[in-house]
Amino acid sequence: MDLTSIAKYLIFFGVVLVLLGTIFYFFGKLGIGLGKLPGDIIIQKENFAFYFPIATSIIVSIALTIIISLISKR
Repeated sequence: MDLTSIAKYLIFFGVVLVLLGTIFYFFGKLGIGLGKLPGDIIIQKENFAFYFPIATSIIVSIALTIIISLISKR
């Protein structure tokens, strides 16, 4: 693998990250927050907060698996 192909991959993944960030930003503005799904564990005490987004992790993992499988079948 030469430097030009690595640069193309880095540019591609950079564009994908910018698109995902934009989508997540607008979902947050519309009130569709991915971090507040049923199944996410949130424990809040007086001086302690624990957050473990199980449902959000599963949904993001499924979406990324579908996207990567579609891209790799080209």
